[in-house]
Amino acid sequence: MEERRQINRVDFKANSVIVDKETLEKYYGEVKNVSPLGIAITVDKNTPDIVGRDVIVVAETLIMYADVVRIDKEANATKTIALKARKFTPDVLEYLFEHIAQDVEI
Repeated sequence: MEERRQINRVDFKANSVIVDKETLEKYYGEVKNVSPLGIAITVDKNTPDIVGRDVIVVAETLIMYADVVRIDKEANATKTIALKARKFTPDVLEYLFEHIAQDVEI
């Protein structure tokens, strides 16, 4: 029997922030598209090469733990970052709760 289901990316226009898990650097952009397996985000051309880094992506109601797999230069002075989703582990969730609002007073 042939599998007919596909996991396609869908357009999802939203502001986003990519946080490098190791350095806590933040890179702001706009989501281009998303799927359960990954996401593509357009960022400023001056965003450094973060391929291979563990990152956390926050975009409106979405939080994704991911690996940066590719960066493509675009014609309009931007870059597109392609990210592959990773499964949340207990240590990553603990990290999120400890660091997500470090610089925010409650």
